[in-house]
Amino acid sequence: MTDADVRLVCLPHAGGSASFYFPLSTSLTPAVDVLAVQYPGRQDRRHEPNIDSLPELADKVFEAIRHLDDRPLALFGHSMGAVLAYEVALRLHDAGLPAPVRLFVSGRRAPSRDRDERLHLSSDEHLLAEVRKLGGPHAALLAEPDVRDMIMPALRGDYRAVESYRCAPGRRLECPVTVLTGDSDPRVSVDEATAWEEHTNGPTELEVFPGGHFFLLDQNARLTRLLADRLRRRPVGAPHEARV
Repeated sequence: MTDADVRLVCLPHAGGSASFYFPLSTSLTPAVDVLAVQYPGRQDRRHEPNIDSLPELADKVFEAIRHLDDRPLALFGHSMGAVLAYEVALRLHDAGLPAPVRLFVSGRRAPSRDRDERLHLSSDEHLLAEVRKLGGPHAALLAEPDVRDMIMPALRGDYRAVESYRCAPGRRLECPVTVLTGDSDPRVSVDEATAWEEHTNGPTELEVFPGGHFFLLDQNARLTRLLADRLRRRPVGAPHEARV
């Protein structure tokens, strides 16, 4: 527990884990309580079954955070986590709970902008090549057989979850949305990022960063300033984890 005035729940990308948000959590001290979600099937939860359905995963995250009502709540999701954050926000609305004070969606096109992606059906080699191309954290470690074997089930399950996801038409949030994207991200065009405005009745803004899909790895200082400004708080140590 901290004395922070706002809580930021962070949702990782496909194949990602809660520790991905450690730099952001560290730099947001002391005004923001950062809670990073740890999905089943990885790191300390690697022996738990993966969840390869995004709606089911959203249900689990919602149940894990719905009672965190001691301070205002914001949501941050990167890549798959962005869509997951959107679905969690919808569940908060449907349950009659307060809307997030802001939804931050990073590295992901709007839910209504489908692409015919089937990487979860491809070979391990093809899927891993895609991950390396995107430049994710510790991508070089994928060359190690033990590491590769450990992460592949979670990675494939996450890709299956996000690639099979289709949003319900006409659903709109009531909160402000900040859209973050890299200017050379092969997975998100500016038009696809801008389309997030179709998914909320609140104000939407687009912030374009230099970099590719994982632009935030090199842009932590700018990202911290932006989050602190939008949350109206000063820039918490290692993130607490929510288990879903």
